[in-house]
Amino acid sequence: MSTKSAVILLSGGLDSATTLAIAKDQGYDCYALTFQYGQRHACELEAARRVAKAFKVREHRLITIDLAAFGGSALTNPTLAVPTGRNDLSLEIPITYVPVRNTVFLSYALVWAEVLGLWDIFIGVNAVDYSGYPDCRPAFIAAFEKMANLAAAKAVQGQGTYHIHTPIIEMTKAQIIRRGVELGVDYALTHSCYDPDAEGRACGRCDACRFRLKGFAEAGLRDPVDYAGKL
Repeated sequence: MSTKSAVILLSGGLDSATTLAIAKDQGYDCYALTFQYGQRHACELEAARRVAKAFKVREHRLITIDLAAFGGSALTNPTLAVPTGRNDLSLEIPITYVPVRNTVFLSYALVWAEVLGLWDIFIGVNAVDYSGYPDCRPAFIAAFEKMANLAAAKAVQGQGTYHIHTPIIEMTKAQIIRRGVELGVDYALTHSCYDPDAEGRACGRCDACRFRLKGFAEAGLRDPVDYAGKL
């Protein structure tokens, strides 16, 4: 296995698509991993397939797990309303937080990386324009990377060291979008909305939509995805 291969977590959103583009630009052969974890819609899964195809990843796997069995998030429980129009998006952790989701996702990525015999994992977490999720912070990533090198047999045996790459973690959404455009990301393929309508159109009011729209506006660009109603 080439040392320039990596597992990348691909949700189908703007951030993960840009992260995939960055990994490819850095010369990595990418194995993409997407999760059907019990989320309330499948739009992002379809987007992940589109993005993986556009970037010609080596392999794209869709893994089914059931985080909805535990509840605790509006993204996995359709009876909980997705917050819209929050005044201060950094004031508190919203109900759209899925408990320790990135810990679970990175653990699966680590399993696949060890089986493939590669040492690099990319994840599109961001700690600037985000909803305050604790598993998007640099401290969490550093802790997981340390754990990975204590948990995986190949690392313990001294065969290599696992690295968790977070190339957009300190970028604003506008910076992420500009970088993606430079690398040829077609953002029309992506999906970010927490609560799309029956036709798959973004709501324009949830945190994810508002961060996305703010980013495109600050980048001086038009968001190419469809939004329901007037914004």
